[in-house]
Amino acid sequence: MMAGRQARPGERATEGAARHIPVLLDEVLATLTPRDGEVFVDGTFGAGGYTSAILEAADVRVIAIDQDPNALAAGQAFVEKYAPRLILSEGRFGDLDHIATAAGFPAVDGVVLDIGVSSMQLDEADRGFSFMADGPLDMRMSQSGPSAADVIREASEELLADIFFHLGEERRSRAIARAIGKARESSDITTTRQLADLVQRTLGRPRGDDKHPATRVFQALRIYVNDELGQLMDALSASERCLKPGGRLVVVTFHSLEDRIVKRYLTDASGRNPAGSRHLPPTAEATSAPRYRIVNQRPLTPSEKEIAANPRARSARLRAAERTSALAASPADEAHFGVIRPEGLTRR
Repeated sequence: MMAGRQARPGERATEGAARHIPVLLDEVLATLTPRDGEVFVDGTFGAGGYTSAILEAADVRVIAIDQDPNALAAGQAFVEKYAPRLILSEGRFGDLDHIATAAGFPAVDGVVLDIGVSSMQLDEADRGFSFMADGPLDMRMSQSGPSAADVIREASEELLADIFFHLGEERRSRAIARAIGKARESSDITTTRQLADLVQRTLGRPRGDDKHPATRVFQALRIYVNDELGQLMDALSASERCLKPGGRLVVVTFHSLEDRIVKRYLTDASGRNPAGSRHLPPTAEATSAPRYRIVNQRPLTPSEKEIAANPRARSARLRAAERTSALAASPADEAHFGVIRPEGLTRR
């Protein structure tokens, strides 16, 4: 997932891994505090940065999860190196409790999640995550299911506008959706360059150091295609179900949408808002015993030194909480967290 989950500095476990630097690695380890005999879940394996660091820190086991076939193939070198302490599983981190149970560990001591898209995926033009180089408009982390091109071709203008506005915070979402609707009447939009150029023609060229006008649109499509916010909600609930009392949850986010969800979820789960909030209606869970104790009241952020070494770490935020002995709550109401699931696709 985003610019985290990468190989440790100086390691070359797989070809190209040295390009990637794990974000907030020291802070992640200090929060998880691995001890001999414990079991951890790395819900977003990527290039194995967090997984290998946890395994090196103590005599522990790690259940690592990824949905990207490329990451799973490259990760076999880690499996061989750390056998039998590493179990690498294909799947989505929203199912991490089921995956851990299937591996023989229904209760674990820690969970780490790195939310977003990995540097490896961003840097591969044929994955279609970025418009910095032309490639197919794909964006699928799992390399299966509907692609971004499918969404652009099949979604109604209304749905496209909702995706760009809610998941990309794009203020001119309707104008972009109308432009897409008109353009696809004559030909399909199938490449990253086609979409980026269309958005730029609609919004105008960037001024000075401003971001490319298509940045928010690409972010929104990526989040929608991969159900990133829905999977984050699922992963937060799954972590709550499988963590032992005293177990640690560590979540690293790279965007305000993700960080906002994690903050709200942990605030509610810690009992800090027993009457509900302006984002969530009062619930039975809100007045029950706290399910988490928040570890860091303010999110941890990268140092200037780390940002200089890895500019993609700039927006990273780390939030952590410790599981209590209270029963896990039922899944939260996703609508109040601004989650739009891909099931909402409407053909035109």
